[in-house]
This record gives sequence, C-alpha cells and structure tokens, in this order.
Amino acid sequence: MPLHPQTVSFLQMLASWTAPSPDAAEPTIQEMRERVGAVFPFERRELPFVEDTAVRGPGGPVPVRLYRPVPPDAGPLPVVVYLHGGGWVVGGVENVDGLCRDLAAAAGCAVLSVGYRLAPEHPFPAAVDDAWAAVAAAVRRPERYGFLPGAVAVAGDSAGGNLAAAVALLARDRGVALAHQLLVYPVTDTARDAPSWREYGTGYGLDAAALARFMDLYRAGADPADPRLAPLRAPDLRGAAPATVITAECDILRDEGEAYARRLAESGVPVELRRYDGVVHSFFLLPDMFDAGAEAVEYAVARLRTAFGFREREAS
Repeated sequence: MPLHPQTVSFLQMLASWTAPSPDAAEPTIQEMRERVGAVFPFERRELPFVEDTAVRGPGGPVPVRLYRPVPPDAGPLPVVVYLHGGGWVVGGVENVDGLCRDLAAAAGCAVLSVGYRLAPEHPFPAAVDDAWAAVAAAVRRPERYGFLPGAVAVAGDSAGGNLAAAVALLARDRGVALAHQLLVYPVTDTARDAPSWREYGTGYGLDAAALARFMDLYRAGADPADPRLAPLRAPDLRGAAPATVITAECDILRDEGEAYARRLAESGVPVELRRYDGVVHSFFLLPDMFDAGAEAVEYAVARLRTAFGFREREAS
C-alpha cells in the first residue's frame, strides 16, 4: 500500500528536524536523548491524580509515574504497567506522558509508567530487571498504589514492547497471572534479517542502522537468543498472558512483531494482531498527526477494557 499522505507529511517534518549539516559529527547519545522530546511533542490531558514516585529495583529506586483517571479515594483500579520505547537508549516517562494520560482516561484504569535504566550506562538486563520490579510492585503491593489485586497488564511500544513481552514471559515463569500484554510494534528478535528490515531500513523514520547500533549498545555481548532479549526465540510461549499486537506496515519491526503474534497463537495464547497500513513507526504515539494512531489507541483501549472485564462488570 502507498504511504498515507499523513505519513509523507510526518517524514518530511521529521527530516527537517533531524537532518544534520554535511560536516556534522554523529550525534552523541546525550544529544539524541535531548532531541527526542522535540521530535515528539504532545498535548497533556488533565487528570485528577498524577504522581512521580519510585519502586524498589535491583539497581536502586526505579522512577515511575502513576496516573489515575479518578482520585485515590475513589477506590482501587486495574493497572497497566507501561514501558516506553527509544531503543533501550533514549526516551523516558516524559515522552509517553500524553499517551499514558490518554490510556488512563479512556480505559478507566491506572497507568504506571516506568523510567527504567538506559544503555549504554546500564546494559541488558538492567531494563528488564527494572520493568519486572515495577510489575512485581504492582502485583505484591496493590494497596500501596491503589491497584485492584489481580488486574495487572503490561504494555509498551518498540523497545518497550520488547520489555513488555519479556516481562510477560517472566511473569508466566514466576507464577504471576497478568491480565494482558499490549505490544505496539515490538522488537522481538535480535537477528535483524526480516524482509521488513531490508524494505524499510532507511527513510521511514526508524532507520535500521540506528536501531542496530542501539541494540548492540543494549545487548553488550549478551546471548542474542536470550528470551529476555529476543522473546521470539523463547522455546515455549505457552501460558503467556493474552496479547494484543499492533504493527505498522512501513516499519522495520513489522515482520518480527507479526511473527511473535503468530507464535503466540500457535502456542494457544489468545492474541489479536492488527496491522495499520501506509504508516510508519511511532504512529501510535502521535494520534494528533495520524488518524491511524488515534484508531490504534482506541483499539488498544478497547482491548484493555475487555481484558480487565469492564464490559462484564458494567453489564452486571
């Protein structure tokens, strides 16, 4: 399918923001981190409760931002533990603040956004460990955060989708029943040899060379087949949480995300896969720029509400 006109406009705008001068050196990690907020502006929805706090992690306190669509005295809510993208190297809770506010308001749940440690300062498995620490806190101390016991989902986009998938497998292995895993154009493999990597490797927003660089910084020599790095290579996916997988047609991560959805289905895991045609990586975070982004967020909200049983409770 040809690129959607909104995608063409986005790529032109992205190129104008990020194009280096001919004699410019490759940007440093810190420079790239500083650019992320400028590339992805957002409007902040007002919520009655937003709190920056922390959970205990293996490397020290893990910063988290808690969102509630109703005040704490309104009672416990289901929760989505959200893991931001950025190739495990850039990004943070600020970059998904608008999305997390929208998810909380529309899905009627709490959202716990995780500021996990970033590579190269903190290579694998630091990010996975921090992501698990947030899930463990939600599961083991729901009263501390106003969460409904037994109603914890994980979600993430891109590298955050990778972490969400990894955490869902850890939860299965550790006897924790998650309500759902929402994986938005997730990284699921380390091979980087899928057709979509070749077809959309340059000029579509997320360049293959950039993500390969970030992946190498994050992996730092670890086994590329470790399921915490490459969930697609896990020998067994049976028993993982029910899943929603969202992909973009013109994205290097399309094929591995869809391959993971197929493997989940083959393993007996309830899963829905939805591809959005004519759009590129990051469309989900930009519903003001992409009609498909707004549609995808609405779809994700519906899937989360169903996973939390809202329709059943409302009908009873």
